[in-house]
Amino acid sequence: MRFKGLTKGFFILILFIVTVAFFDVLGPYFSAILWAAILAVIFQPMKTRLRTLLADRNGLASLLTLLIICLIVFTPLAIVASSMAIEFNVVYLKLQHNNTQLPVIFTDAIQHLPQWARNFLADHDLDNAASIQQKLSQFALQGSRYVAGSVFLIGKGTFSFVVGFGVMLYLLFFLLKDGAWLVNLILESLPLSKYVKHHLFMKFAAVARATVKGTVAVAIVQGTLGGIAFWFADIDGSLLWGALMAFLSLIPAVGSAIIWVPAAIYLFATGMLWKGILLVAFFVVVIGLVDNILRPLLVGKDTKMPDYLILIATLGGMEIYGINGFVIGPLIAALFIACWNLLSGRDHQGNSDEIDEDFIEEGKNHSESNG
Repeated sequence: MRFKGLTKGFFILILFIVTVAFFDVLGPYFSAILWAAILAVIFQPMKTRLRTLLADRNGLASLLTLLIICLIVFTPLAIVASSMAIEFNVVYLKLQHNNTQLPVIFTDAIQHLPQWARNFLADHDLDNAASIQQKLSQFALQGSRYVAGSVFLIGKGTFSFVVGFGVMLYLLFFLLKDGAWLVNLILESLPLSKYVKHHLFMKFAAVARATVKGTVAVAIVQGTLGGIAFWFADIDGSLLWGALMAFLSLIPAVGSAIIWVPAAIYLFATGMLWKGILLVAFFVVVIGLVDNILRPLLVGKDTKMPDYLILIATLGGMEIYGINGFVIGPLIAALFIACWNLLSGRDHQGNSDEIDEDFIEEGKNHSESNG
C-alpha cells in the first residue's frame, strides 16, 4: 500500500522519528508548556465568560484572563517567596553569628536520650553546646562559600527560570486564545472514535483541574493554619515554616508532619509541655481533618480515584518528574484507568463524558475564520 509515493510503514517511521525529535526540542521547556496547558484548562471558563461580556473579542478576553492569572496566582507567590527569603536570611545570620539557642536546647534534649545515643553523639563531638555551636557556624560559613562559588550557576538558573516563566506566559495567552481550535485540531487528527477522544480529553481536563485546585487549596489551608499555630507557639520564622508546610503538603498524608513533628519535639525538649501538647493536638486534629476530608473532597471526588491511588501516583510522579509530578502522576493514573475502562466496556458511548458543544463550536469557528 502506497502513501503519496511512500510505503505507509516507512511514513509512520518518519512520523515517529520527527515526533520524538520534536518533543526532544521542547524538552527544556517541558515545565513551562505543562503549566501553561494546565492553567489554560483551569481558566478557560473565565475566558469564555469574559469573551461573552466583551462582545466576542477573543484576544482581549484572553489578555484580561492572563492579567487576572498574574494578579491572583503569581503575585501572591512572589510576595510569599520574598518573605520566605527574608526570614531565611534572618535564620542564616543567627547561625552565622552564633545568635541562636539551638545548641543549648539540643544539649538539654541529649540528657533525656538513652546511654548508647549519648555515647554516639559524644564520639562525634556533639554532646555540648560549644561544639554544636561551632559546627553550626562552620556549616553556615561553608554555605556562604558555596553560594559565593556558585554565583554563575545561580545566575544561569535564575536566567533559565525567567526565560521559562516568560515562555509559559506567552504560551498561556495563545492557549487561552486558540485553545479551542488546537483541541479541535488534535481531536480531528487522532484515529479514535469520537466518544473515546472526548472521554479521554475530559478526563485529562477534570483531573488536571481537580488536582491543581484541590492540592493548592489544601496547601494554602495547611500552610496558613500551620503558620498561625507556630506564631501562637512563639516559634521564630512562622511564615517560613508555614510556607514550607504548604509546599510539603503536596505529599499527601505525611507532608506537613516533616515540619511540625520536629517543632513539637523542640517544645517538649525546652520544657514547654503545654505548648507542645497543644501543637500536637492542633496538627493531629485540625490539620489531619484538612488533609483527610478536604483533599478527598476536592481531589478524589472529581478524579474518581481512591485516596491510596492518588497518594501512590503523587509520590511516584514526584519521584520521576520532580515538583511537576504532583500533577503528572495522578494524570497518568487517571488516563490509565480511563483507557482500561474503555477497553473493558465499563465506559462506553452511553456513559462517557463529552466536551462542551460551545467549546467545540468555538474551535470550528476559529478554524473557519483562519481557513
